[in-house]
Formats: sequence, structure tokens, C-alpha cells
Amino acid sequence: MTLHDRAWLATRKGLIELRHNGRGWAIAHTAFLGEPVSMVLPPVSTGRFAGQMLAALNLGHFGVKLHRSGDGGQRWSELPAPTYPTQPEGAAGPAWKLVLVWSLEHDRDSLWAGTLPGGLFRSRDGGDSWQLVESLWQRPERLEMFGGGYDVPGIHSVCAHPTRPGELLVALSCGGVWTSHDDAASWQLSAAGMHADYMPPAQAEQGHTQDPHRIVRCPAAPEVLWCQHHNGIWRSTNGGGQWERIRSMPGSGFGFAVAAHPTDPDTAWFAPAKADQCRVPEAGALVVHRSRDGGRSFDSLSDGLPQRDCYDLVYRHGLEVAGDGQTLLMGSTTGGLWSSDDGGEHWQTVSTTLPPIYALRFG
Repeated sequence: MTLHDRAWLATRKGLIELRHNGRGWAIAHTAFLGEPVSMVLPPVSTGRFAGQMLAALNLGHFGVKLHRSGDGGQRWSELPAPTYPTQPEGAAGPAWKLVLVWSLEHDRDSLWAGTLPGGLFRSRDGGDSWQLVESLWQRPERLEMFGGGYDVPGIHSVCAHPTRPGELLVALSCGGVWTSHDDAASWQLSAAGMHADYMPPAQAEQGHTQDPHRIVRCPAAPEVLWCQHHNGIWRSTNGGGQWERIRSMPGSGFGFAVAAHPTDPDTAWFAPAKADQCRVPEAGALVVHRSRDGGRSFDSLSDGLPQRDCYDLVYRHGLEVAGDGQTLLMGSTTGGLWSSDDGGEHWQTVSTTLPPIYALRFG
């Protein structure tokens, strides 16, 4: 089985495993049936955590739970969830209490969890214990960050550099983009060039109140990053040191999801939506915009996608490309799931009756 023949959906009603049988995608297994799964880390392929996968659940009154599997999602064991330290009396800002695990990633020696209310957690023991990255949490800018869709800020994108150990980029809504070059000992704002139309003009370029909806890195050219921002799309070719706004995409440029080609740094896919509170496809038609020239131009891909009376919204983690650069999956808030095996040129409906899809990952 290849890395593009298997995928997982984190949904409102469980963690759904998909497998490709040569003709199309089918549900193979569901874990945590009926429980909200906010994020999944698919089985790690190499390194010290090889074979492990994680699932984060958000059980409301019963809190956030974290589970680990070592057999591809057949059996799970509960782990301690990330825990914030005791909040000092009178400390400003939101409560130091875990609301949601919004991202799960790994690098050579660590697992990373991005959370609401804006904390980054690290585990060096496969998830048996988690430590808050105090160097980022204690930045004074945190007290001016705010929620984007949630009541509190949250880390939704964690991008480890594949060839430079200790280099990490994270993105928050609404808290900007931050990079560390010294294994999370210190952090620098990396939002230069971004512009927030929702802020007063004098603060529109303020780095720590930008709202990047999602940032992804091209694995084969890791200095290239693509960003779907609340106010359009941006691209960086120097690891986040500077961002260039891309204005050639059709429509308003609003959306949440972006997927970067694994080997071609000039290719990325976006799932646009109608801004701002409306949050439905533009003109009731679901499309995917793809650039293959670094953002200078875009193709609007719609063959096989619903083109009338469509209300499906694609969340931040709802559009993903596999390692072959051709296989894509896209899931929506209303339970729609579509696949493409030719880079988005044509789409096939997998299902329209799934639970709301929060995230999907190949593995």
C-alpha cells in the first residue's frame, strides 16, 4: 500500500479511515464512533516515532482527549493531553486552559501540538508527556492576539523544516507567523509583507495580529511556503522572511484551505469561499483554484464538483495532496468528500453523507 492509497478523516462523529481499492475510495474503519475528532497525525513513516499515529478528541464537558495507535488505527490507548501550567493570579489574557488541539505534527525528535488558546506543546517521548513551549507563550505580543472564528487565538499550522533540525514555523489565527531557528528556544515574527484589512490602517501590517488561515511548506523546496490568509493569499520563497501577496487568483481570495505540491514549489491548490460571515462557495459553485507558476496565474477546476446551490465550506485542514502530487482529497463542513487522481483536473464524489470534516490526512 502506497502513501496515496490510505487516508484519515477527522470528523464530528469519529475518525474515519479510507482506502483506495483501485477504483475509488471506500471507508475501511471508523474509530471513536460518534465522538468529535479535531485532528489526526497519520502513521509516522520514519524516525524514532515510526509507526505511531495520534488522534485528538474534543469531548466538550469531558474535555480534550489524546490517543495513540501503533497498529495503523486499529487499537488505541489514551495519553495525557497537553496541560497548561497554573495561571498566575491576575495574569492578563485568556484562561490558561486547553480548549482544542488544532494541529499535530512531528519532526525528527519531537511531536508538536498546536492548541487553542495559542499554545505550542512539545513531546519527546511519543506523547507520554507534553511541555508547553514557554518561549513562545511568554512573548508579550500574545496579549494582543485574538480569536479568528474561535473566542481565543489558536495554532493551526506547524511547519518543521525537513532538512534543518531545530527550525520551525507556526501560524496562529489571529496571531501572525512565528519562526524559531534554535529548537524553539526563541522566536521571531515572520509576517513581513502581510496585510490585515480588518485592522485599523495604522495597524494593518502589524505582524502579531495577522490572520493566516493556513500555511503549508513544499517538502522538496522547504524555503517555499504558501499561505491562505483572511485577506487573500501570500507566498514566501525565503522561509517566511518575506511574504508576497498574490492577486491573480479569481474572486476575493478568501478561503481557509491550501495544499502545496510535494515536489513542485510553484504548484498549490486553494478552496475559495465567499467572505466574510457568509462562508459558502462563491456563486453557490464549489471550485478549486490551482496555480502551477508560483501564483502568476490560476486554473479554476470544477469538473465533478457541485456547481449549483452548494453550501459546502472547506476548513483549514480539509484539502490535502498526497506524496505523488496528483492525488487530492477535499472534505467539507456538510459532509461532502471529493477525490481527484489527476491534480484536480477532474473530481469524483466519494460521499455527501459524512459528518462535518475537520481535517484529512494521507498516510
